[in-house]
Amino acid sequence: MNSQTLRDTAQALFAGNKGLLAMDESNGTCNKRFASLGIPQTIEARRAYRELIVTTMGLGECIGGAILYDETIRQQRSDGTPFVKVLIDAGIIPGIKVDTGAKELAGHPGEKVTEGLDGLRDRLAEYVRMGARFAKWRAVITIGDGIPSWGCIEANAQALARYAALCQEAGLVPVVEPEVLMDGEHTLEQCFEVTEEVLREVFCQLYTQRVMLEGMILKPNMVLPGSTCPKQEAIDEVADETVNCLLRAVPAAVPAIAFLSGGQSAELASARLNAMNVRFKSRLPWALAFSFARAIQQPALELWKGQETNVLAAQQALVHRARYNQAARRGEYSAEMEKR
Repeated sequence: MNSQTLRDTAQALFAGNKGLLAMDESNGTCNKRFASLGIPQTIEARRAYRELIVTTMGLGECIGGAILYDETIRQQRSDGTPFVKVLIDAGIIPGIKVDTGAKELAGHPGEKVTEGLDGLRDRLAEYVRMGARFAKWRAVITIGDGIPSWGCIEANAQALARYAALCQEAGLVPVVEPEVLMDGEHTLEQCFEVTEEVLREVFCQLYTQRVMLEGMILKPNMVLPGSTCPKQEAIDEVADETVNCLLRAVPAAVPAIAFLSGGQSAELASARLNAMNVRFKSRLPWALAFSFARAIQQPALELWKGQETNVLAAQQALVHRARYNQAARRGEYSAEMEKR
């Protein structure tokens, strides 16, 4: 493990108020989104869509790193240029999703644990040879009747820590993603409590596995009421509760916190991130950034619809969304920007 290289990569991902673009949807998830828009669910359609993304002019000005899926990191432009090279040439650091998905946790009805540790050391070595410089592993925590259980929290935290240690051993910056899902009727207060408990256990396990905090990235959920909760707090209140929760649980040594969007609308995700930076940026130990998937991609996907004639319009929508989030990192985003 080269500690300085890990530190340098973690810093480079977010230099210039940039963030991460999560384009690591599994083939199944990608196909579902294609189906809803009448796009063919084929390997070529997925390749063409990903080419649209990686060849978007100006994307490297606001995106520091792109998280790829196993199929994507092996794909090429129509002219034969590997996507990894296209990204690097654009100033975007390639990353890779390495977990194999969340599966039912035995003995814990309604809860899941993320798998993928078996054979991970060898897979990481292959991804490094292919040009990846960081990786991602997602754990999912559900709030519901009597859950999450401590068993679920502990199992996922242990897996995240073991993954992170293996990444650093291989020279990859681990993006540690413990996601408390926004599905359900839980309140903002319940999300705060669960998120704090999850983060405390994650960092306890990271310490146990000797993960160097300066060479990792945290990718958490924002503290939000459940999507079907009758009470939906204002943007500033979400911002305050999210940052207060993080201040209680995230060590200052972590260089950056890159939020997932988790099903929020593109506009709300940007507005909430902006409010956090407006209200807190000058007195936080870590950068507050973004690692969005749908909150950046969805407008572009809806414009593209699988049609070559729509590529330019889709790329413009993609880079505009990325720029709005870069503005939110600076605390300069406003709803008025959406009307341009």
